[in-house]
Amino acid sequence: MKPHDFHFQEMIHRMRWALLITFAFALVEAVGGWWSGSLALLSDAGHMFSDCIALSLTAFTSWVAKHPPSRRHSYGLLRAEIIGALLNGFIMLLVIIFIVVEAVSRLRQPQPVAGAAVMAIAAVGLVVNIFVALLLSHGEQTLNLRAALLHVISDLIGSVAALISGAVIFFTGWLPADPILSLGVAGLILYSTLSLLREAFHVLMEGVPSNLQMELVGQRMAGIEGVRSVHDLHIWTLASGRVALSAHLEVHDLNVWPKILEAAKIMLHQQFGIDHVTLQPEVLKGQGYQGSIRIYPK
Repeated sequence: MKPHDFHFQEMIHRMRWALLITFAFALVEAVGGWWSGSLALLSDAGHMFSDCIALSLTAFTSWVAKHPPSRRHSYGLLRAEIIGALLNGFIMLLVIIFIVVEAVSRLRQPQPVAGAAVMAIAAVGLVVNIFVALLLSHGEQTLNLRAALLHVISDLIGSVAALISGAVIFFTGWLPADPILSLGVAGLILYSTLSLLREAFHVLMEGVPSNLQMELVGQRMAGIEGVRSVHDLHIWTLASGRVALSAHLEVHDLNVWPKILEAAKIMLHQQFGIDHVTLQPEVLKGQGYQGSIRIYPK
């Protein structure tokens, strides 16, 4: 078995355990939240059910992304994991909307909450969420897996909020603590969710990876011996950890192109982690190519 396949199987195994543990405790929290009257617990249970969907979706799209290239899909189905991340992000937005609507309703009409029961269930939920988060945080962190992990971490924060709200209600009897903390959790989750969605859309729009500077990459390529200039440079993400690059290189002599190509590939791999490279050599006079990015060595 190849190392990549081994890591994939290990990730699926971990997600299965995470899914079983999350689903089991989501049922406990849902019953506990209904019995105690706690919106914080019900919200956290809703998070955990959404986690189950997220983990299932992550496992499925990761499996789809493993399919090899075909005549119809020359890159394979690598982008499936990005679509999975997007869907997980949209699910989180629905959960946030539900929390906000319920919290506003509870602020207008406070309902009795069993503080002691909330604290006990939330404490157990905190331990469960920490365990699941640790389970998923090992290994390669793809955008798709990060989306699932975001669900779990939001649950962890939700458990902390439920624990605090239960303590406040138990010791002071102040009922608004429950919906107010729920709104705070919704705000934190919204920030992380929007960040995830923005990154996923950036990949789908074939934007330059955030950890790379296109100008610097072009300058390093133009600095290779025998290269006169670089233009029509494009850098984009195929999937998490898979960056592609294409460019036109104006060279002094086509006879030395094999050496230039090898040097460019080694440099791009070692300095920028780019392995999917397509380069076209050209022997040209003049600058031309208006509208394209043209980089000259300093």
